[in-house]
Amino acid sequence: MTVTRHFSDTRTDEGRVRFLLLSGRVTLLAEGRGWQSSTLHDSLDAAALYLAALPRVQGELYRRALDDLDRRVALEQAA
Repeated sequence: MTVTRHFSDTRTDEGRVRFLLLSGRVTLLAEGRGWQSSTLHDSLDAAALYLAALPRVQGELYRRALDDLDRRVALEQAA
């Protein structure tokens, strides 16, 4: 059985960013008012880099999504 793991989920007034892990791949889901993006990546680093290139992910949502991702990675490494 394959299970999708919600690694990070960030929400602001601007929108939502989620990093999902499934079988060694990362799905990046980003959405806001009137738009959405879903992409598949080989690593969290690649997904985070792609997030930086999404023109509709701006300001507070981008900063908080990366902060949340960094915290999750630190927790995983500490475990």
